[in-house]
Amino acid sequence: MAAVPSSLFDLPLSAVYDSARWSKAALDVWTGSLASSAAIALQREQRLIALVAHAFECSPYYSRLYRKLRVSSSSRLRLTDLPPVTKQSLMANFDDVMSEPSVTRRAVDEFVAQPDRCGGALLGRYSVWTSSGTTGEPGYFVHDPDAIAVYDALEWQRFRGVRSASDLARQLIAGDRYAMVAATGGHFAGISTVERMRRSMPWLTASLKGFSLLQPLEQLVAQLNDFRPTLLASYPTAAQMLADEQHAGRLKLHLREVWTGGETLPNPARAQVQRAFGCPVRNSYGASEFLPIAWECPYRRLHLNSDWVILEPIDQLGRPVSAGTRSHSVLLTNLANRIQPLIRYDLGDAVTLSDTPCGCGSRFPVMSVEGRTDEALVFPMTDGGTATVVPLALTTVMEDDARVHDFQVTQTGPRKLQVRLGGDEHGSAADVRRALGSYFDTLGIGAVSIDIAHRAPARDEVSGKLRRVICQLPDH
Repeated sequence: MAAVPSSLFDLPLSAVYDSARWSKAALDVWTGSLASSAAIALQREQRLIALVAHAFECSPYYSRLYRKLRVSSSSRLRLTDLPPVTKQSLMANFDDVMSEPSVTRRAVDEFVAQPDRCGGALLGRYSVWTSSGTTGEPGYFVHDPDAIAVYDALEWQRFRGVRSASDLARQLIAGDRYAMVAATGGHFAGISTVERMRRSMPWLTASLKGFSLLQPLEQLVAQLNDFRPTLLASYPTAAQMLADEQHAGRLKLHLREVWTGGETLPNPARAQVQRAFGCPVRNSYGASEFLPIAWECPYRRLHLNSDWVILEPIDQLGRPVSAGTRSHSVLLTNLANRIQPLIRYDLGDAVTLSDTPCGCGSRFPVMSVEGRTDEALVFPMTDGGTATVVPLALTTVMEDDARVHDFQVTQTGPRKLQVRLGGDEHGSAADVRRALGSYFDTLGIGAVSIDIAHRAPARDEVSGKLRRVICQLPDH
C-alpha cells in the first residue's frame, strides 16, 4: 500500500473549523447549560440513539458487535444492552472501528510519527491524540470536526465561563496569556489542542504557548519568566514543582489562575500551589477519549458534562455500582464523536458519582475521580541541588524514546531505579537505559543506576490499577 501523501496532512484548517460548526456547538452547549435535568436526560438519550445507529451502520466493528441486536435510529435499547469495549479491542480492530474507510491505522501511524504535525489535521479533517491512560495500553484516538467544536464549547463556556462574545472580549482586553506546561514532542491531547488553536487562530499565537516539561527546569523557568503568563495549565505534580520555584524566587509569575488536570489533585498539592502563586487553582477531568469530561465549579466539585458524555461506574465484575460508591473502573460513551465511536468504552479510572445536588446550583452531576496516582521522583544533580522528574514526563520518555509501554519505574535510592518490563518488552532493556540516561543527562542529573527486571508491572492489590512511576525513598 502506498504511503499517505504528506499534503493530506497540510490541507487548510479552514476546511475543519468553520464558523457554522462552531456556532452550532456553542449554541448546543449554551442551551444545555440552561436546561432542566429532565431535558438534559432526554437530549442525552436522543444523542445516544443516533450514535448507536450511526456506529451500527458505518463501523464494521460495531456492525459485528451489535448484529444480534435490533439497532436503528428509532431503537429504544437500554445502554446496558450493549456490550462494553476495551482499548485493546479497538486498537486491534482499528480500521474496522472507524466509520470512514479513509481513516486507517497506517495513515494515523504516519501522522503521529511526525511531531511537527501536532495540532494539524489528518486528511484535512481529523484531530489525532495519543494516550496510554492508566492501563499502560497505548491508544490512538481520532476526533471529527464536530466533536472538536463541542469540546471547545464545553471548555470555553463551562470551565472558563465564556458565555458570550463580550465575555471573551473582556478576557482579551485584560491581556490574558495562557501557558501550558506539559510533555511535548508527541500528539497528546492537551498540547495538541494548544497547537491546534495556534494554527487555526493566528491572532492568539502571541498569547498562547506550550512549554516542554522534558527540558531542564532552569530553562523552563527562564522561558516562563520571559513569556509572563497570567494563566498556567499543567499536571498537579508539575504545578507543585513550579510552585517550589516560585516560592524560592526563581520563578516570578503573576498568575490569575492555575489549571490542573491529567493526574489526581490532592488537597495538600492544591494548597501548596495556591500559596506559592497567590491565586485560585481549578481542576478538571478529561481524557484523550473525551477531553472535557468534567469541570470544577466554585465549590471545588467536579461536574460531569452529562449531556455529551456518559459515564457508567462499574465494579471488578463489570456490574454497575450505586451513587456514592467508588468504582473499580468506568465505561465511557462519547456522544459527540462519530469518526471513531466510543460506546461503553472501559476507561480504567476509578470514579464516584454523587446524586446530591451541588451548592453552586448546576444541574450536572457531581463526581470525583481517582486517575493517575504516579509520583514525582527527586534526584541529586551533578552540580548540587536536586532535580524533580515529573511522572508524565518520565512516561513520555519511556514511550516515545524507548518505545516501551508495558513498564513500571520505581526509585529505590537517590540514584537508583528499578524498571519492570512486561513480556512484550523484554528485548528493550538497552533502549530503556539509553533513553533514560540521555534524559537524565539533559536534566543535569548524570549517572543513575538502572536495574532492569523482566517481570510484569505490579498492579495495586485493591484497585487493580497500574502505577507506572513510584518513589520508594525513605523520606518520601
